[in-house]
Amino acid sequence: MSTTAIVIALLIIIALATYATYLLVTLKRRTQANELAQSERKAKAEERRQQILTDIRYIAAAMLEDRCELSEGVMRIGKLFDALSMSEQVVADFPKLFSHYELIRNHPIMEARTALPKQQRMKLDLERMKSEAELEQAILDEAKRIAEFSKPSTH
Repeated sequence: MSTTAIVIALLIIIALATYATYLLVTLKRRTQANELAQSERKAKAEERRQQILTDIRYIAAAMLEDRCELSEGVMRIGKLFDALSMSEQVVADFPKLFSHYELIRNHPIMEARTALPKQQRMKLDLERMKSEAELEQAILDEAKRIAEFSKPSTH
């Protein structure tokens, strides 16, 4: 093999090694950027999760202080636990609250409620009030525990 061929072969090897190094460095940078972005997304999600848990505790405290009606508080807390995908985890801890929530969760509100015939509105009100009367003290007892609620991170 001639020296020219050897030099060309070495230049090709050096070029390929340089290109491989460039690709590895680029891959490492992208991997680090992806890990950083994922870490930031997780931190943001955890911050949002903690804010929702704070909101849940606030609503429970408002229910206890009569600043929030029982059914409204139950509806809000239930929907927030749903938003956190935690309802199935906590339903056993707060069975009366979720029992009432299941009863009222699909009741129409605002304009949709106003659009209902009077008889149907009265039927829904009676159903809600009956459940409130039966479960009020148990729901308030659960609200005391919810006001102190903290659940470890699920992620």
